[in-house]
Parts: sequence; C-alpha cells; structure tokens
Amino acid sequence: MSPAPLSAAAAAVPAGSCVLVGCAAGVDAFFRLAFPTAEVFSVASGRWGVGRGAFAARSVACVRGVVSGGGLWVSFPSSACPTGLVPSSSQSRCFSGSGSGSWASLAFALGSGLPCAVFLGSLPVPPAWGLSPVPGLTGWFGCCQVVAPSQSPVQLSLF
Repeated sequence: MSPAPLSAAAAAVPAGSCVLVGCAAGVDAFFRLAFPTAEVFSVASGRWGVGRGAFAARSVACVRGVVSGGGLWVSFPSSACPTGLVPSSSQSRCFSGSGSGSWASLAFALGSGLPCAVFLGSLPVPPAWGLSPVPGLTGWFGCCQVVAPSQSPVQLSLF
C-alpha cells in the first residue's frame, strides 16, 4: 500500500486523541510508529488467548475500545471483501473464518454502530455495507448510515 493514504489518515487525527491499534505488520506497524503512545492490542500479550481465535478476540476488544471511546474506526483492507461477510453486531458472524481480519473488524465496527472510514483505493465497494465515497478524498469511503437490528437509521458525520 502506498504510504500517502496512511500519512493522510495520521495527519487527520487531532492532537491528544486516544489511538488504538493492532499488533500486525504493515498498516498497524505504520500507526504504531506514527503514534508512539497508542494503546496496542497485542495478541502476543496472551490477554486474548492463543491461536487463531486470539486474533479475533483481540480485534473484537479493539473495536469495543473504540466504541466505548466514541471514536472513529479507520480501515485499510488489502483485498476485496470476502463473499457473504456483512456488517453485524454479532462477533461470531463477523469473525467466522472468512480469512480477512480487516474486513471482519470493519464489519463488526459498523454492526456495533461505529462511524467508519475505509481506504479502498481501487478495491470494489461491497454492496449493502452503507459505505459512500468521501467527497474530495479519492479511494476513501465512509459509513453514512448505521442500521442495527431494532434501531432506526442514524446519520453519522465522518469529518
């Protein structure tokens, strides 16, 4: 991935913001360097168990941390959304072994009611996800409405 969208996202974070980030290489590593005081959700800590399930549990905890702080979920998937994955407030529906932690985390974030920004670049926009282009920012999409079971649509502002 080009560093330009990563740098643009980092520059948009207001000073003093609480930043939560995962432990993966690539995008996570970029943001750990950009925000040395970020709270890192690390599987190696053992806090979320061991094995593949620990990565899902770590991601669920990170999303919940952003929810509790009233923040914005920002995602940079490197591949198209897995077929059949849709936003849901059910962690087991999102983290069902589809093979993409970025998309599963984004699905859980949207399903949990978080406003989200996602850099897709040239990747296809998954249908029925409620993502719309962010005006003036090529390749960026955001949630316009979050619809949770038994709730009415809520208009969210991204920037």
